[in-house]
This record gives sequence, structure tokens and C-alpha cells, in this order.
Amino acid sequence: MKGEFGMAECCNCTKTTQRSDEEKKALISRVNRIVGQMNGINKMIEEDRYCDDILIQLSAIDHSIRSLSYLMLERHMHTCVSRELQKGNEKVFDEILDLFKRFG
Repeated sequence: MKGEFGMAECCNCTKTTQRSDEEKKALISRVNRIVGQMNGINKMIEEDRYCDDILIQLSAIDHSIRSLSYLMLERHMHTCVSRELQKGNEKVFDEILDLFKRFG
């Protein structure tokens, strides 16, 4: 089922998330780019590249991962959390607080 943002909605009752093929493709593409960046760092280390160059790439990977995490969090808030609150399930607040602690 697609939600307000054209994305598949999750179901907290089974702790799975149904995603559209389009959404899966976009997320997997981001993950693959991050994997490619990591492979690039492996190669840089093998080639004894300058530390500064490797650190710059690590910073880029950190940014990519955070961007993906925030995208997933935003989607989660707009679909799963919103729906659970509409149902009156206030336990979802604890889930969100735990997620925010992990982002700290």
C-alpha cells in the first residue's frame, strides 16, 4: 500500500516495511554508492595514499550514511509513526526516542 508520499507504508505489527519497487531501487542505489566509496577507500589504503585524501573520503562516506539515515527516519516518521499515533499507540514515542539516541 502506498502512503501520502508515494512510498510504501510499514506495518509495526509485524515489524516489517513494505516498499515499492521504486523506493527499493532508490535506497539500494544509495547503499551501492556507499559500498563503492568504501571499496575506493580499500584501494586507497592498498596504494598507500596520503592520509588526508583517505580522511576526506571517509568524511564523504559519513555524510552519505547520515543522509540515508535521515531519509529513512523522515519516511518512518511520515508513515509508521504517524499511523501509530493516529491509532492511539503512544508506545511509538519510546521507539522514536530510542532512534534519536542512536543518532546522537
